[in-house]
Amino acid sequence: MSSTSGEGAEATARLLWGPPPKPTRGPKPALSLDRIARTGIGIADAEGLGAVSMQRVAGLLDYTKMALYRYVPGKAELVALMVETAIDEPAGTGPGAPAANRDPMGASPAWRAELQSWAGQLATTFGAHPWLIDATVGPRVLGPKELGWLERVVAALDGTGLTGPERMDTAVLLAGHVRSITAQARAAGPGGEPESRLLAVVGGLVREHADRFPALAAAMAVRDGRDRALEFGLERILDGLAALISRRNGLTG
Repeated sequence: MSSTSGEGAEATARLLWGPPPKPTRGPKPALSLDRIARTGIGIADAEGLGAVSMQRVAGLLDYTKMALYRYVPGKAELVALMVETAIDEPAGTGPGAPAANRDPMGASPAWRAELQSWAGQLATTFGAHPWLIDATVGPRVLGPKELGWLERVVAALDGTGLTGPERMDTAVLLAGHVRSITAQARAAGPGGEPESRLLAVVGGLVREHADRFPALAAAMAVRDGRDRALEFGLERILDGLAALISRRNGLTG
């Protein structure tokens, strides 16, 4: 969401990485960036990212919009600050993972456990703050917490034989899968799994026209009602990585 050129990118970088800014004029500051960001997060969690504005945040804080500009240059920077405040760096599954990755023959390599945990934590984060799906697209200045997510994947794959760009591409691939599934969950609405409403509407039609859609009818007849798209896709991605890592280490023909 943040501007990536000129003064916009520089302002965002200072806001996310530098010391807390001090107003250039006026009385001693009574607001904090954390308070401003959490006010915006509260609006976005309840009403979506589109409901966030400098005017709305300022009003909830009992300040004028012009006073808020003394702390945050504009909405793009506000959203960047909200992202950095809402997203926590992923917790590791345990120490020593990169060293363990040097044994790709293991039944459950450390890198796989790390990436499974990473994807699960990202899905939980998107679920808690669905607006993050919209706020974390496109070229942006990343804050230290958000960059920590990329660091976790790259570090987890250290010693596997994958190149640096391949490890970063793995993070993009995993994040894209999680983003797609959680976006479906958001579209399904509160209390509904991503495919439940679709199956309720379409299931009867497929059964009624089973002669025309025999494969679909057979597949839907044995579903257990659970949506495992996130887990299934993640396992297939990790299986592909495992095959590539094995080839890189000369373990397959």
